[in-house]
Amino acid sequence: MANYNIDADKALTYDAIVVGSGISGGWAAKELTEKGLKTLVLERGRIVKHVEDYPTMNLDPWDMELRGGLTLQEQDKHYKSIRSGFVGKDIEHFHANDRENPYTEVKPFLWVRAHQMGGRSLLWGKQTYRWSDLDFEANARDGHGVDWPIRYRDLEPWYTYVEKFAGISGAPLGLKQLPDSHFLPPMEMNVVEKAVRERIEKNHPGRNMIIGRVAHLTVPHNGRGQCQYRNRCSRGCPYGAYFSSNSTTLPAANATGKLTIRPFSIVQEVIYDDVKGKATGVRVIDAETSEVIDYKARVIFLNASALSTTQIMLNSKSSRFENGLGNDSGELGHNLMDHTYRVGAMGTVEGFDDRYYKGRRPNGIYIPRYWNIDAASKSDKFVRGFGYQGGAGRGGSRAAANLPEYGADFKDKLVQPGPWEFFITGFSESLPQHSNKVMLNPDVLDKWGQPTLSIDAEWGPNEHALNQQAEEDAVEMLERAGLKDVMGFNNNHEMGYGIHEMGTARMGRDPKTSVLNGFNQVHGAANVFVTDGACMTSSSCVNPSLTYMALTARAADHAVSELNKQNI
Repeated sequence: MANYNIDADKALTYDAIVVGSGISGGWAAKELTEKGLKTLVLERGRIVKHVEDYPTMNLDPWDMELRGGLTLQEQDKHYKSIRSGFVGKDIEHFHANDRENPYTEVKPFLWVRAHQMGGRSLLWGKQTYRWSDLDFEANARDGHGVDWPIRYRDLEPWYTYVEKFAGISGAPLGLKQLPDSHFLPPMEMNVVEKAVRERIEKNHPGRNMIIGRVAHLTVPHNGRGQCQYRNRCSRGCPYGAYFSSNSTTLPAANATGKLTIRPFSIVQEVIYDDVKGKATGVRVIDAETSEVIDYKARVIFLNASALSTTQIMLNSKSSRFENGLGNDSGELGHNLMDHTYRVGAMGTVEGFDDRYYKGRRPNGIYIPRYWNIDAASKSDKFVRGFGYQGGAGRGGSRAAANLPEYGADFKDKLVQPGPWEFFITGFSESLPQHSNKVMLNPDVLDKWGQPTLSIDAEWGPNEHALNQQAEEDAVEMLERAGLKDVMGFNNNHEMGYGIHEMGTARMGRDPKTSVLNGFNQVHGAANVFVTDGACMTSSSCVNPSLTYMALTARAADHAVSELNKQNI
């Protein structure tokens, strides 16, 4: 795979250092190495080799201890992230140890982390949607937050660039609020989803229901195999059918011969030279030996994930930046955002009892935003909007499992599929609020003696109003579509459950109100780039990872151009 360099020359200067190997870090490594830069990727956790280190990829529940449940010791190890409901024996090894990596919840906040090569690219939901100018212009239009320094036209060619390499399946729709991507063939809706789509679109003109746009290959692509509809993606895909750093970008970077990956490397700070007026490298703590090592580079990309990147920047203090790298504006650590989650409706669909589906499609349906996209859809209750994800399926006969029966007829009931059910859950945009913030906490240290983060953030009135509308609309749409026993739900989760944390080192036009410029460069440290979720100026209501990919590719291109011009 790569040069797993754990004995690097401590005096060695690389052309580039990338902190983190997740979705954006993998892209930074690929782009910088392919442009000729000798690049060091610093990964906080262990090496995970594609296929070889996916121990549960082919296991059934009965192959695992406790049928896939966690032991008490494992539950304690993940006592924070287990709240998400996603941590089981099949993927426990891909989640960070919460005891060794504590954080403080000033207000309840779920922070799910993955410390290994590939990061959360091994665990993400793979929903991939472009932003539009409705998103990039939102702050300027309604006055929340600062204006983005870029527009859709700046990112459009980079969306296409990363999509062609990663492989995005989906279907074009021609909506201004959800630009079409460069698509591989779409996955197919099942028969009930098609019926519900027809009813929703007939009853609610302007509301479209599509198959999810997802980073899954429906045909072989760039040497990777197509999806086998196993729906075991987060265990690691042996076919390389879903996009991850391990299957896609890091192998491409390694092919250049210019990649070094150093695992167990906890980046303590970015080293800033006050005389030179730029960063000269990073200081690393070896997670296994606690040795402190300095690595030098001409350009640095911070891609440790939104809050971890900001934690590094807050800890990077010098006489020039007494309050953290790039923090002249005082905005570093502020404007934390996420997407609301688990609000919507569900119900049963009558008919179609003689119909079923083949495989376990790792994708659902999507209903794009339809509020506040034009004058006709403007609401006086809230700004911005939401979209829905969901789908239809048939479970087993849960009722039969509780019947006091026995014999052949009873056994037949147990293997009969249950009723068709359909659900949609909304993802609402959150506004950038200065009061939603993270701070270094010197009173709570991690296993290596480093200050941890305190997180102080909560949903505001606009997010609550969006969620109320999302539940009301979901119930109305499903009832009018003829579903029975429709039930609305709103789990009122705290921030973090969307696992789409964004902001805290935002881009902007003015160094007085932002941390980064329009090419993701740190104000006052132009050779430091931030292209993970920390850079986001607003949150849209669609999944953000595709935008991280495009921003990273664009920033890497700019970085190499500036290096060649000797501007950084």
